[in-house]
Amino acid sequence: MARARVEQQPAATGATLIVLVGLGVAFLLFMAFLNVVKSGNPLNESNLLYAALIFYAGASALYLGFGVTGTPSYVRFASLATWAGLAANTGAVAHRWYDGGHPPFASVYEMLLSFVWTLAVLTLVAEKKYGVRVIGTVTMPVAIVGVMLMQLLRTDVHPLVPALQSTWLHVHVTLAMLAYAACALSFALAMMFLIQDKMQTETFLVATSLFTIGVYAGILTRFEKGGGLSVVAWNAQDQAELFLERGVRLFVVIPDLGWLMLLILLVVASPFVLYLVGKRQNDESWYVVANRAVFVSVLMQVLALLVFLLRARDGRYGSLDAEGLYPTSPAASPFILSGLVSGIFTSLLYSLLAWRRADLERLLPSADALDHITYKTICIAFPLLTLMIAAGAYWANRTWGSYWSWDPKETWAAITWLVYAGYLHMRITRGWRGRRAAYFAILGFAVVMFTFFGVTYLLPGLHAYA
Repeated sequence: MARARVEQQPAATGATLIVLVGLGVAFLLFMAFLNVVKSGNPLNESNLLYAALIFYAGASALYLGFGVTGTPSYVRFASLATWAGLAANTGAVAHRWYDGGHPPFASVYEMLLSFVWTLAVLTLVAEKKYGVRVIGTVTMPVAIVGVMLMQLLRTDVHPLVPALQSTWLHVHVTLAMLAYAACALSFALAMMFLIQDKMQTETFLVATSLFTIGVYAGILTRFEKGGGLSVVAWNAQDQAELFLERGVRLFVVIPDLGWLMLLILLVVASPFVLYLVGKRQNDESWYVVANRAVFVSVLMQVLALLVFLLRARDGRYGSLDAEGLYPTSPAASPFILSGLVSGIFTSLLYSLLAWRRADLERLLPSADALDHITYKTICIAFPLLTLMIAAGAYWANRTWGSYWSWDPKETWAAITWLVYAGYLHMRITRGWRGRRAAYFAILGFAVVMFTFFGVTYLLPGLHAYA
């Protein structure tokens, strides 16, 4: 009898999580419904995206629950939540298309909207067709970050600039979004391959710690004398950044926020330091302490996110470049916000791996199968990247009279193409398999993300509108 009770416990636990997620989704939808009743416009783009965010978050929680427990009902309900989020996402895409009179490809916001939609579709395809049932543990957090960023970007519909008034816009950007989503999927598959290939958990620990160190080190490039953090000023009425002059943003300093980010940097660096101590002393007990430090870092990173949101959302701050007090907003600092959220998700995924690695390995396909699926995904992404560049070159020649101008976006698109070309070349001609191929897939996605976001904000050029 005691054994029977033990065997029934996972089912009860599974039902509990499903009920909790269901109640959470229902509560958030009900709160959204109350706002809709007040506004009188239930099917606007903002409401549809909010619904998509709720369902994607529910799906992410259930996928993580499935990764921890292996309870089959989790992944079934996670799929349903993903389908519901995709339906809302599709409604937002259709609404945007109808309002703008053109496909949603003309701005970073619209491209992100299309990217998240494509990623959700490919998640369901990978889950159903290839049986990678935990793929959502990686792709759904990416979708959540994407939808959150959309809430911060400018959403107003503008007429297309002359350079974008072409059918080739639809061709070029459609190919780009399909290719980028396929690259994201290959990244998730490559990470899962490394798990199945018995890469040491400590190696994932180092990668996680270095990633979060990079996030906070990047944020601290805005550290100001006195411990403040410099962020862009924001005009709430126009939903736009404030400028001192053309091309020169106005920065304000949030007091003491720099000190907090410095403290969090030390916390997220502690697992790496503990790993080095354990490695030097050849004592694995230090790795256990390092794993606990990762959990502490998650709590501190959540604190950093909440403080940043509260301080950036409310208040007016001084500037080093102009007199007076000026407001700011999380929307003025999408890189900071996306970095904070990405650091939390990355640390949580590592904690899941460290806690339940054996269970995850039983749930995943074999290493050979994951390696093959990653290869097939890149075989889809690479022709799409090639056609994207070719369509963009033809379009550029018709618009500007030149096939190639070495614009930063063009240059980094070429670098992305070369990385994936290198992957296929080394695999086909040299027989590269396994970890080296997985590293290529991970590197490729990192380059894709910089091409998509980094170039847009850091290296403006002819593609500044995208």
